[in-house]
Amino acid sequence: MAYDDQNIFARIIRGELPAIKVYEDEQVLAFMDIMPQADGHTLVIPKTPAVTLLDLPVDAAAYTIQIVQKVAQAMEKALEVEGIVLMQLSGKSAGQTVPHVHFHLIPSSVHELGKHAAQMGDQDKIQQLAEKIKAAF
Repeated sequence: MAYDDQNIFARIIRGELPAIKVYEDEQVLAFMDIMPQADGHTLVIPKTPAVTLLDLPVDAAAYTIQIVQKVAQAMEKALEVEGIVLMQLSGKSAGQTVPHVHFHLIPSSVHELGKHAAQMGDQDKIQQLAEKIKAAF
């Protein structure tokens, strides 16, 4: 599948759409999921255009996973959780809903997760959780 540079994550990276950011550098962006499966649900995306994990160049994938780990550590500290579900869905049939590779970090037990992208979360609560995570870096 060809990369669509008008997908929602590409537009967030370019600053055309808002996001509640918790981390950003030249290569990666981490922001709160606005339809969270659990409180603190955060997305980590490479800025490199790639639809799935298999489309992402190896160097970008390696760097992105380092940031995934860094964000997860901040989440554990900030939210005082003992477990984080790391999820990466590659391809529509696997449940990928945005055609830009991304990693979900969900502070929860897998048994407590809500359905992915089922309902909009409380934006004020999401913002408060983001501030806690950012402060933990």
